[in-house]
Amino acid sequence: MKVKSILVSQPEPELEKNPYGQLAKRRRLKIDFRPFIHVEGKTSREIRQQKIDLSKFSAIILTSRNAVDHFFRIAEDMRYPIPNALKYFCMSEAVAFYLQKYVVYRKRKIYVGGKTFDELSDLMLKYKDENYLLPGSNVLSKRIEDKLNEIEVKWTKGVFYNTVISDLSDLKNVYYDVLVFFSPSGIESLFKNFPGFEQNNTRIAVFGKNTAKAATDAGLNINIEAPLPKVRSMSEALDLYIAKANKTKA
Repeated sequence: MKVKSILVSQPEPELEKNPYGQLAKRRRLKIDFRPFIHVEGKTSREIRQQKIDLSKFSAIILTSRNAVDHFFRIAEDMRYPIPNALKYFCMSEAVAFYLQKYVVYRKRKIYVGGKTFDELSDLMLKYKDENYLLPGSNVLSKRIEDKLNEIEVKWTKGVFYNTVISDLSDLKNVYYDVLVFFSPSGIESLFKNFPGFEQNNTRIAVFGKNTAKAATDAGLNINIEAPLPKVRSMSEALDLYIAKANKTKA
């Protein structure tokens, strides 16, 4: 079956020129964006109730842009002057680049992992004497927690924001050929909003192993998956699938 419409369960990219916009134009598709989940920040008082003193940490583990935003938000609320010597361990280049919103990049100690948290943890092993803070959401990947315990570094989890399921009731009678998910929470949101959801002819696209597992566990058939060895991005995976489904040139 041909693909004519796609719903991406994330906010629309801020840049006018983005891979999805280019894909929509090239394949003559309708691509909409709608976050299936959103975050609600914790207050500085709630952070203190977790017995977190920012001055006690010499390194920060940043796994997402949300983690960056909420760490600096809390630091500002607490009037905590972030020391230049603080080390930043970033999950990806995208997260590290995003740090420029808050710090002068070249003047900070920033360490970047590869594609997985395992690669970031390998870097952390070189700095085992640091006291690490992991600011994140109320939903922490068990794999990350297990890995940090495995490498035996001193670390503390801080819930700086909650991941909350968005209200999608206005989409009840709206149909898309492809639904695109980037996290297990997105899959959870789909079934929380639409308990009787049946996949039928809807194609499911997932990014990451955890999202794929959540989709499979929920009884969904996965049609499009990324990243793969030769397919690094979701937009590329969609493009390859649509070329076959719509029988056009790749």
